[in-house]
Amino acid sequence: MSERDAISYQDRTGAPARAAFTRRGRGAPVLLVHGVGMQASVWADQIEQLSKRYDVVAVDMLGHGGSSLPPADARLSDYADALLALIDGLGLRNVHLVGHSMGALVSLEFALSHPSRLASVTAMNATFCRTSEQREAIAQRLAALEDAAAPPAWGATITRWFGDPVPASWSLAAATVHALLDAVDPVGYARTYRLFATSDAAHRDRLPGLSVPALFITGEGDPNSTPEMSLAMARLAPGSRAEIVPDERHMMSLTAPGEINRRLLAFFAQAEAARVTEPAEPAAFDKGAFRKALGSFLTGVTVVATLQDDGEPRGFTANSFTSVSLDPPLVLVCIAKTASSCPVFSKAGHFSVNILAESQADISNLFATRSADKFARTAWRKGPAGSPILNDVAAWFDCRQHELIEAGDHVILIGEVMGFDHAPANPLGYCRGAHVAFGLSLDSFSAKGGRMRVGAILEHERAILLVAGEGGRLDLPEGASLGAGGDPASLSGRMNHLGIKADLGFLFAVFEDREAPGATSIYYRGRLLEVPEPSAAVHLVPFDAIPWDRLRDEAIRSMLRRYVRERSEDIFGVYVGDTESGTVQTLAKSPTKPLAQPV
Repeated sequence: MSERDAISYQDRTGAPARAAFTRRGRGAPVLLVHGVGMQASVWADQIEQLSKRYDVVAVDMLGHGGSSLPPADARLSDYADALLALIDGLGLRNVHLVGHSMGALVSLEFALSHPSRLASVTAMNATFCRTSEQREAIAQRLAALEDAAAPPAWGATITRWFGDPVPASWSLAAATVHALLDAVDPVGYARTYRLFATSDAAHRDRLPGLSVPALFITGEGDPNSTPEMSLAMARLAPGSRAEIVPDERHMMSLTAPGEINRRLLAFFAQAEAARVTEPAEPAAFDKGAFRKALGSFLTGVTVVATLQDDGEPRGFTANSFTSVSLDPPLVLVCIAKTASSCPVFSKAGHFSVNILAESQADISNLFATRSADKFARTAWRKGPAGSPILNDVAAWFDCRQHELIEAGDHVILIGEVMGFDHAPANPLGYCRGAHVAFGLSLDSFSAKGGRMRVGAILEHERAILLVAGEGGRLDLPEGASLGAGGDPASLSGRMNHLGIKADLGFLFAVFEDREAPGATSIYYRGRLLEVPEPSAAVHLVPFDAIPWDRLRDEAIRSMLRRYVRERSEDIFGVYVGDTESGTVQTLAKSPTKPLAQPV
């Protein structure tokens, strides 16, 4: 015997509301949601058969049967809220949710918003992303409904759902539907139909996030909830499937109840089996292993600093730093709640992030301690927002506090950048508990056997430094080794002699001379720290004015052409090969930009 009842709740406007329902059977719960103009009794065949195995609840949709009207500005979430109130009121768990037509839209809204409450969702004869012709047709029906002074005649509806003429075998089902349409509340119908007419694309962007087993099923001959629609939804929703019932139309739960019930029972069983075979709960979380895994991520090293209320500077070493937004310019750092600095930075109105240069590992170590005289042992100044800025860092950002967010055992401190600057120095890295130098060691080739040429491509504001060579040729600064400033044969000595002050950064090319076996050329790319005085020996030449025909040889021309191209793309690589052929291994974007676009 079916039980008829209702639960009461408050809708989003605070008004009292009720959801009427019919309930029958025992077992896992199944919730049935009908379409526009119908009510719970339309599921009579499903209630009869499914209740032999399940606790079946058929709800009257808002605006229908014994349920209250939806708000005047009805939303899909209003109908989903009624389902949630019913499920909570009845204490249901792991529900198989089945919706037909408008009920399918409501069921998908619920499944996307409350997936933990469901075992599965079935969207039966659902509409999805109507064609322009279909949108125009339903817009005309909606306009006629809202303009009419009298209730609809329903003849066109019966034709769409059953065909014209209605097959004799479907005449009883058509009569049942017609009687339910005649009994519908006109206000509830109009509010619901308006939502149904305009919500066919409501879940297009959300279906890829559906996380419960889903069945999209429709009739082969349904002209409005077409097979193409069900197939499209199944393609978007992970782990779902579509089924097309031959020779059926829109009201197939009435015209083919045995076939529909069989398919529903099979789908429920499959969803339940999947839950039983889900992996067991994972073992206890290993925090130590988690920390080690995180340590595999190569990061930069920063010192985060602020001024306390008494004007004294406070700072700590951190590698949990990232950009957040370019407009407005936001960055973040993370601070452990157990850190002694956490209370200070949580209430600080401003703070700085200092990205350390690779020569500043000692500063990293200093600010990782609880030493009281950190800033007495480090040169610093105030930034534009008033925060401490350390000298000689690779880059700095002075920020005012934008937002503080609690996240587990840390707080996330988001700052709006009020000022920043950067230098050509290589940044200091950190990985697996140790500092890492991003640039290749400049001494790494000093002891290499055989003949060697070590040179540099030095840039200043998109101009390359060239030096005078033999016979009026132009060349890059180079030497027989990297060497020191006092060795005139080394690159460092040659640069010192010419008055070139530069920072050598990353390796750019390594190649052998085919005509001189054993001879290796190594070139770095770097930045001029000062613009040299103009002279016959030194020339600063813009990219677009490089005299290619005056360069020493084809190897230098080829290398500089690649540099100019990669500089324009801001993606550099390292060439490895010989003077005639080799490969370029791509690295990453130039590290000189002040802020990177966040992913």
